[in-house]
Order: sequence, then structure tokens, then C-alpha cells
Amino acid sequence: MPESRSFHEVVRNRRSVRSFLPTALNANLLRAVADDARHTPSNANIQPWQVHIVSGETRNRLSRAMLEAEAKGRMTPDFPFSYGEFYGPYRERQKAQGAAYYQALGVAIEDFDERRSTMLKNLEFFGAPHVCLLFMPAFHSVRIAGDVGMYGQTFLLALEAHGLGGVPQTLLGFFADTAREVLGIDPAMKMLFGISFGYPDMTSAASRYRIEKAPVDETVTFHH
Repeated sequence: MPESRSFHEVVRNRRSVRSFLPTALNANLLRAVADDARHTPSNANIQPWQVHIVSGETRNRLSRAMLEAEAKGRMTPDFPFSYGEFYGPYRERQKAQGAAYYQALGVAIEDFDERRSTMLKNLEFFGAPHVCLLFMPAFHSVRIAGDVGMYGQTFLLALEAHGLGGVPQTLLGFFADTAREVLGIDPAMKMLFGISFGYPDMTSAASRYRIEKAPVDETVTFHH
């Protein structure tokens, strides 16, 4: 177990890692992260998350299947998503993140081929030996998705606390049918997103770059 750290340190040191070492976590460490994450709160304690942690050859099959589906234009998201809905500060933050990431990798904005190659690394899980896929029952309530989002955040903080790294990936949710087919998951379970994780490769610019968060006064209103 790593030396215990304060929550203040863990939450501020966590970053989205996009390059990993191939070293797999042992079974005890995988279970320890999942055991931390299960303490996530949820409405009425229903704990709606159905979590699939994929490793080894199954992870490789899933990656190949997602890459094949993408090449065929076969995207099957369970939930709608479009950057076109973003406006104002939300659009500006999204653009700033993309620009910072590609700049850190030395990829020119006009280099479409290299940008596409970089995008496809999502479906290779950025080289991570493990990926966590978050599913939920098909309840017609955005509040249930909020519970699953809280699970994802707890999982990410647990990774950081154990000296690991992870990255939440909306794009993985665009291949929900592919994931269900490869993993034999009930179609009634709907996929929200995934988290690739493992030991960060800190020699890579994809892991070292940081993006600034908005200051408190930009997103929080205090009422007295």
C-alpha cells in the first residue's frame, strides 16, 4: 500500500493520464480500488452502477472490436452527446483542453491525419492494461447517471490514492453495443462511459500536461 496522503493532496494531484505503462495491476490491487469505489453515495442507496473491469486478452479483443466498429462508422451510444451543444464558457473550456493536449503532443491543429491517429488511441485505451466500463439500468432519469458519475469520480480518486492513474473517456460510450457484444452484457444495461487505468507513463507528454480548472468564483455562487 502507498503511504497515506490527505484528500487535499489526492484531489489536486489527480490528472487525466493518456499514456500508461504495460504493467498490469495484480488482483489484490484491482480489488482494493474497486473496494474503495463501492463506498460512493447514491440516491436512496440504490447503487445503480454495473462495473466491468476488463484486462488481459479480453481487453485486447475489446480494443480491436472498437477500432473495427469505428472504421466502419458503427457508433452505438446509449446516450446522446454532441460538442455542438456547448456554448459560451463551456465551449471555450472544451477548445482550450483540446488545444493544450495537441500542443503538448506536438500535433498541429491542421494535421488531420495525426489528430485522427491521436483520437484512435482512445480505443486502444491509451496503452493502459485495464479499462473500467460503467453501465447502469435503463432508468429514465438523469439523476441515476449522476450517481454513476459519482462512482466514476470515486474510482478515479481511488486510483490516485493507490499511486495509479486513469482517464475518463466519453468516446468509449459511443461503442456500447460493441462492448456488450464482446463482454456478453445484458442489452438492458446502458453504458455511460469508461475509464482506462494503470501505472502512468510519466515519460510521455500525454501524461505530464496539465489543464487549468476554472477558479471558484467562476463556477460557484455563495448565497448569504
